[in-house]
Amino acid sequence: MNRSPVPVWVEGGTRSTVMSSPYNDEQRRAYLTMTDNILQHWLRLFDHNTDFYSAVYWDLFTRIWKAGGPVRRTDALRFMFSVKSAETAGKYINEAMRQGFLHEYPNPQDARSKLLELSADFRARLDTYFDNAVSAVREASQGITQKERDSG
Repeated sequence: MNRSPVPVWVEGGTRSTVMSSPYNDEQRRAYLTMTDNILQHWLRLFDHNTDFYSAVYWDLFTRIWKAGGPVRRTDALRFMFSVKSAETAGKYINEAMRQGFLHEYPNPQDARSKLLELSADFRARLDTYFDNAVSAVREASQGITQKERDSG
């Protein structure tokens, strides 16, 4: 496999090469194309409503999906890594509920807490999103692997 030098900026604005990379610019562009494809699918989840084109909602929805079932609201508040305030995180959850993406109900095992889960419709849409994302990753991976074989 050919390795490309990786330029690194050092103090004073001079450029030096400190190591080599296993990937070339064409392969990096393939990664960016894959990412763009995945992000476009994410926007389609929300009918291109860019309010949900956010790392906050990514963290919230994907972690609830990954949990595979209801999560405590207090746990969901912590899923949003970039949000420091529980009050602000709660606003994101409330908006997701208002849009019908999440449902909240009392926790039958602890009356002091609430549970959140993805709505059935949104869960199905996320499943489709993940299927498309996995396909995009596989396609990009095959393209990068083929380019390595072609250049090697």
